[in-house]
Amino acid sequence: MLKRLSEKPNYQVRRASASGKSKFTTHYGPWAIVTGASDGIGRAIAETLAAEGLSLILVARRQAALNEVATELEARHGTSTQIVAADLGKAAGIDAVEAVSAELDVGLMVAAAGYGTSGPFIEGSLADELDMIAVNCSAVTALTHTLARRFAKRGRGGIVLMSSLLAFQGVPRAANYAATKAYVQNFAEALAVELRPHGVDVLASAPGPVRSGFQKRAGMSAGMAQTPEEVARATLRALGRRTTVRPGLLAWALEASLALLPRRGRVWIMTRVMAGMTAA
Repeated sequence: MLKRLSEKPNYQVRRASASGKSKFTTHYGPWAIVTGASDGIGRAIAETLAAEGLSLILVARRQAALNEVATELEARHGTSTQIVAADLGKAAGIDAVEAVSAELDVGLMVAAAGYGTSGPFIEGSLADELDMIAVNCSAVTALTHTLARRFAKRGRGGIVLMSSLLAFQGVPRAANYAATKAYVQNFAEALAVELRPHGVDVLASAPGPVRSGFQKRAGMSAGMAQTPEEVARATLRALGRRTTVRPGLLAWALEASLALLPRRGRVWIMTRVMAGMTAA
């Protein structure tokens, strides 16, 4: 079961010397928001953006972990950072991110915060399942609505939403998680069309298994998995070029193996896969 923290939303400003600007920084900078920045894909994306010269608003629940990430990025890249310690499953957490970002010239949002559960749906905690919807769907919707309006007004920007290979069919033993990612995938596909005339790029990133704290929290294991760094690099390369990316060779190969199957066949395959990745 996922352990939740009951921290009060908090933010702290940290400054460092400015880095040189790249084309990526010019189009999507000077500031970017990365949620889920304390671990896994979110942390790897923050590292990649810092190397490109962007200043960062780092969002996660754990203040100490965010301090560590910010200190490393400042030391390695001379990055200016602002940290927001908040639970995005709660309205106060979303309000904190929106308030802090309103004071800065933000041009990119990467919504990497999220979590999953595994096992039979009826045996799980309803509170955890509803909280997952709040973090994976409601928070993404709220933050995207706020930032997309700002980006459209400034005439440029980018939004990256984390989908999953599980988003493209029902997945027994991860039924609710897969459903939340289906929402994110469809949401991103539609927004990419709506926001393109406003100069705003929208990307859905749909990785396969990733080596991070996510699998441990979800009670899953995988013999093959991508690294967060591989996912981060491929995702950001695709921004502005595609609507959906399956980042990395593993994600591409897994999707290719399922692509020709009817939806019922994909569900059957994922039933077998999840049975092997989760406890019986």
